[in-house]
Amino acid sequence: MSDRGNAGMSRLDSFIRRLEAQRSCLDHATRLIVDLPGIVVELGLGNGRTFDHLRERVGEREIFVFERKPDPHPLCAPDAAHLIIGDLADTLPLAEHRLPGPAALAHSDIGSGDAAASGEVAALVARHLPWLLAPGAIVVSDQPLASGLLAPLALPPSVAPGRYFMYRRIA
Repeated sequence: MSDRGNAGMSRLDSFIRRLEAQRSCLDHATRLIVDLPGIVVELGLGNGRTFDHLRERVGEREIFVFERKPDPHPLCAPDAAHLIIGDLADTLPLAEHRLPGPAALAHSDIGSGDAAASGEVAALVARHLPWLLAPGAIVVSDQPLASGLLAPLALPPSVAPGRYFMYRRIA
């Protein structure tokens, strides 16, 4: 029996399931916003995998990425005009003045593996992100976001509840 939190599942299997859920949710979200104008916001760049995936899925929409310490794969980096560097506690509350308009889609990938720290960042995101979104915008998140401005959405059938989260910005 494993003491890793997922009895019978290796960390590799858990990672793969998380990435499959992330991709399914992002693909579903991009279909939901086809007729909704707006930019895309990515909270957390990492090595740029989801930024690259979104770039392929959202066409000509601008993608603005927030990252504390950017270190992406060279082929998966936003240009300087679309990269907002700094701690989310500093950059997210001021983003409304920096972004060219409301977002149709936001992806929040802020989990750190530390439940308490991830919860604190999720609370910050839940307070500030909704104000950057167009009515009807979609949020895809690796953490639950508690906000009266975000209504939970059903996940794609392939995604287990609690593995990833989706919301719609209430008008």
